[in-house]
Amino acid sequence: MAQEYIDVETAKQTGRAAFGEMTAFLKAHPSVRVMLVEKTDRLYRNLKDWVTVDELDVEMHFPKEGVVLSRESRSSEKFMHGIKVLMAKNYIDNLSEEARKGMNEKAEQGIWPTKAPLGYRNITGSDGRKVIVVDPNLAPIIARMFDWYAAGGVSLKEVARRARADGMAYPRSGGKVPLSTIHTILRNRLYTGRFDWKGKVIHGKHDPIVSTELWERVQDVMDGRFAAKAKRGGKRDFAFSGLMTCCACGCAVVGEIKKERYVYYHCTGYSAEPGARAATCKRRYVREEVLEQQFTDLLGRLTFDEEVIDWVRDALHASHADERREHDEAIRRHQVEHRRLQDRIHAMYVDKLDGAIDAAFFEEMSNRWRGEQDRCLREIERHQSADRSFMDEGVQLLELARNAQRLFAVQDPREKRRLLNFVLSNCAWNDGIVVPTFRQPFDMLSETTTKLERLAAVGAGGSAKKEIWLGN
Repeated sequence: MAQEYIDVETAKQTGRAAFGEMTAFLKAHPSVRVMLVEKTDRLYRNLKDWVTVDELDVEMHFPKEGVVLSRESRSSEKFMHGIKVLMAKNYIDNLSEEARKGMNEKAEQGIWPTKAPLGYRNITGSDGRKVIVVDPNLAPIIARMFDWYAAGGVSLKEVARRARADGMAYPRSGGKVPLSTIHTILRNRLYTGRFDWKGKVIHGKHDPIVSTELWERVQDVMDGRFAAKAKRGGKRDFAFSGLMTCCACGCAVVGEIKKERYVYYHCTGYSAEPGARAATCKRRYVREEVLEQQFTDLLGRLTFDEEVIDWVRDALHASHADERREHDEAIRRHQVEHRRLQDRIHAMYVDKLDGAIDAAFFEEMSNRWRGEQDRCLREIERHQSADRSFMDEGVQLLELARNAQRLFAVQDPREKRRLLNFVLSNCAWNDGIVVPTFRQPFDMLSETTTKLERLAAVGAGGSAKKEIWLGN
């Protein structure tokens, strides 16, 4: 073994220390081209890490899954690996969902569930829960900010200037509070003792800094000043703006209306000052209909027939059996832990009745163990949910790829852009021609269908299709 790396950090965010060291080692040692990992979700749980490993061109062994993956692996294996990566990402998303559930529960009880805004501080309450209390240093300044702006004759910039002169700064760093944060403060209902959460106004348990009447006057002043801007309406929603960058200069490609009816796309480098960058761009405008046809043809590369879908579904079922065994094992483990904790609580209750322990100690320990039981139940639910979603999400991914071209044809501009962003990544614009990069695992489908089209063009037999998808 050339090197061993153990990473215990969360994989929701990129930048894990051991993962970074491993990729650096593989880049520095081109002779080491075999990677041994317990299972897929131990290697990466976000899509950026997947791309990083894929670019290393290594042979990956997953002994717990019984899979070896390399450049020579068949298309169905690569596609299955892509689905497993998405399932691993789903694992992290489920953990995040549990955190959001806890935040929602606190909010429903009137407790602000996240970081305190300026004017308040986070502390631990008497019951051990995190709550917010008024910051005696910043709260008076914030109250004056509302008074100044409610009068109607003071601009937002002037409010910010006065607040900074009074000592408005970030408590820890002492840094300058930007104008955007001042605007956010004046819009935040939290300072009235109530707060907005999930579309509802909740009466908080924290002390207010300003009255509801004062806050509403500030909103009236703001809404009045921005009413004219709102009446002008938003910009036209162009379907393909922001999806491409110019090959020549790297500038974004955007849409523009000509003669109040025709939509054209062009590189923003055209409007640059004369110079090297602008000189490299050709003054090329392309009609939206031409681009739409190009994107339609690109999505057509993902189309495959029922026979292929049956093959991949069979592979999904086989992989699902392995996933189910792991989830069932985890569920049993958490159920045993839940019962063990319940036995502890019962035994301690008997000790309390016998006078062996006092009531306060019983309450403290039983509350702690019930909290651990709740965690076990959440983990059980998460594994049950992940088990149910594995097949559903895998099949949905197949159906999306297969029907992408048809769906694209009937969507409005916003949905067309969402679909393209999901399937494509970092598309380039080369003098009016789209140069695509498919996201994984759609790139596997595109490569495979392209190979099949080449074989069909030279009259290859039906066995060639199966060989490409499943190997010899």
